[in-house]
Amino acid sequence: MRPHHQFWPRRLPHSITVPATSLWDNLATNARRYPHKTALQFFGRALSYQALAEGAERIAAYLVSLGVRKGDRVVLCMQNCPQLVMAHFAILRADAVVVPVNPMNRAEELKHYITDPDARVAITTADLAAELAQASNALPAGQGLAHLLVTHFTDAFDASVSGPDAPPEAWLPWLTTQHPAPALQGGQVHAWPQALACTAALAPCTAGSADLAILPYTSGTTGLPKGCIHPHRSIMHNAVSSSLWGSGSADNVTLAVVPMFHITGMVSVMHASIYAGATMVLMPRWDRDLAGRLISRYQVTNWTNIPTMIIDLLGSPHFASYDLSSLVYIGGGGAAMPQAVAQRLQEQYGLRYAEGYGLTETAAPSHSNPPDHPKQQCLGIPFMSTDARVIDPDTLQEVPVGEQGEIIIHGPEVFDGYWKRPDATASAFIELDGKRFFRSGDLGRMDEDGYFFLTDRLKRMINASGFKVWPAEVEALMFRHPAIQEACVIAARDAYRGETVKAVVVLRATHKDTTEQQIIDWCRENMAVYKVPRIVQFADALPKSGSGKVMWRALQEAEAKS
Repeated sequence: MRPHHQFWPRRLPHSITVPATSLWDNLATNARRYPHKTALQFFGRALSYQALAEGAERIAAYLVSLGVRKGDRVVLCMQNCPQLVMAHFAILRADAVVVPVNPMNRAEELKHYITDPDARVAITTADLAAELAQASNALPAGQGLAHLLVTHFTDAFDASVSGPDAPPEAWLPWLTTQHPAPALQGGQVHAWPQALACTAALAPCTAGSADLAILPYTSGTTGLPKGCIHPHRSIMHNAVSSSLWGSGSADNVTLAVVPMFHITGMVSVMHASIYAGATMVLMPRWDRDLAGRLISRYQVTNWTNIPTMIIDLLGSPHFASYDLSSLVYIGGGGAAMPQAVAQRLQEQYGLRYAEGYGLTETAAPSHSNPPDHPKQQCLGIPFMSTDARVIDPDTLQEVPVGEQGEIIIHGPEVFDGYWKRPDATASAFIELDGKRFFRSGDLGRMDEDGYFFLTDRLKRMINASGFKVWPAEVEALMFRHPAIQEACVIAARDAYRGETVKAVVVLRATHKDTTEQQIIDWCRENMAVYKVPRIVQFADALPKSGSGKVMWRALQEAEAKS
């Protein structure tokens, strides 16, 4: 028995049999099982499972009429809304491949998501359509989009909605502005209602578990983002296992606020919920008071999030008026949950925050904390059907328990390889004990109980006079300071030490009079002297990616240029 099996949820198997059906089948099945049950709730409007499936079939028929064929890649670029879910499943129903794209990308970046997967069709919201058209129009003839399908947010909700379901006032211009259709050179722009009205016959779905389903892109340390080849079976494994892990049932109510263009929101929230027949309460962006109202109103049971969301919600002046008593599962990843915050959740609300870990290459979780036995600031244990090890990145040999090394992962959720990048694929995998393991590029250790802990990215380390400083460790310590809301630790040049530690800090609103020196003095008292930030810089906010992770690289690059 492996050490972590003693903490395994007793009701669950160590590995699962992955359904041999396509991801589309999960929606089709639950549309028959629960036709009138709410699948999606969005600003006061409910969409049933039957209506979601029927809409997806009509959009699929329209895509086929535009020339989309089996295996074709279709760009899907939007924030969380019913159209994202419907379009995602429509693409799968057409036996095509979803290319999810972060809507924060600008035209220059979007070109790559059109040309690399050879996408000729894209689906987006009206606020983003001009950016996609601009990207396509700048490409050489024949390489751009042939079709752009555009929806307005108001295609899915009533702009006059009021009460607890209403969007924040500041969002109304974004959500309700009727944008004119952009000009697409050499192509056509189509309106969502027109596609939704398509009544053309649709051939049966033929995609199988081995066919390509999703092509999400991941950024590495160098070069342009790479597409991760995920067949139906890898996404299906994590959809089913995530559902089981979170006590999934058709009576779950999930707050879907982590972005579903990102692998975690797409798999652990959207696909897991659709597989279970659960209800998703959708939020297109984070707003702490809207989240508090929706959790209270819809009696949300499951909430996968980013720790920064919890920190923000707990800081709301209206927090006492929200009812969180319905929550039974709360967890997430992307950043470590500060121990003080996890402690407060447990003591005040009886909620154990279950952190998880995964990458785009592993279809979200490869590790997760058992909900009944989570460890704080921990990645968890290898997920269902998964074998994970820690190796020396140079010798590729396993390291002893407790020692730092690179985390490697083997399991059915691991992707097949990088799109058009056999070189990158070859270097991303190694063979060990006759199994193909994916090299995560993350440094971690495993404790004697079989739980994994992240120490840092392989590339993210500060070398100060020969002392190796791991930024994630310093950040975790700094979170304990009462004045610090967020902190990001980077390297700064130092004539004497080579590199020194710098912290970019966001202060809590209640502690704005705190000085840089007070932070440094506190750090001296709370961590080894070589880890103490010699420089503290205050900021109003830290740069974050579309999935809510702190973009430490952006801060590091800015520092290098200064």
